[in-house]
Amino acid sequence: MAADKQPVVITIDGPSGAGKGTISRIIAKKLGFYYLDSGALYRLLGLSAKRHNVSITSENGLSALAEHMDINFITGDNGQFKTVLEGEDVSRELRTEETGLLASQVAQFPAVRGALLNRQRMFARTPGLVADGRDMGTEVFPAAELKIYLTASAEERASRRYKELIAKGEDVSLPALVEQVRSRDESDMSRDASPLRPAEGAIEIDTSDMSIQDVTDTLLNILAVKGFKLSSQVTN
Repeated sequence: MAADKQPVVITIDGPSGAGKGTISRIIAKKLGFYYLDSGALYRLLGLSAKRHNVSITSENGLSALAEHMDINFITGDNGQFKTVLEGEDVSRELRTEETGLLASQVAQFPAVRGALLNRQRMFARTPGLVADGRDMGTEVFPAAELKIYLTASAEERASRRYKELIAKGEDVSLPALVEQVRSRDESDMSRDASPLRPAEGAIEIDTSDMSIQDVTDTLLNILAVKGFKLSSQVTN
């Protein structure tokens, strides 16, 4: 029955620095779909816990905070994507290494992931959703029409992050970033709650030696084969 038809969902999972955020936004725009940055929810929770003095080790406190966070994702007039926490644009603060580490810590708790599950699923609206994260295809949207898993070597992912931070004027160490990437991978892949892994049936793509355009072209080819139509409002 048409009234019961669920919105189309494409999941793009993978470790930090694999390029899934950039690619997900591009694909969502080209399809005219909504976009979910699930990692931002965990970053927002880590940031909110810090601001409200909720212990990063308190599963009950974090899950209660997760259920009541005042958050908004806004696309500005210039097309830039903004993340708003309690009325404040925290887009820049959300992408710091400190906030990323906080996100990895809070994501280990089953109660936290449960508290955020319904919030994530509510992003699935017509005409469709591109969901970016670490367990989108395995836990949040297991029935997604298309599942992609992007990965890259730890060295390449750290190098990408290093270039981003240097461009922002931050003083960072590449070897230290490599170790952070490996440590976060270990944490994400070994946690009890929704460990990072490719979903069953996911198409795996190693982006280590690929440019953003290369990955975009690869996914557009996959979408074409699967019968997806690009938005009439978007040109390549």
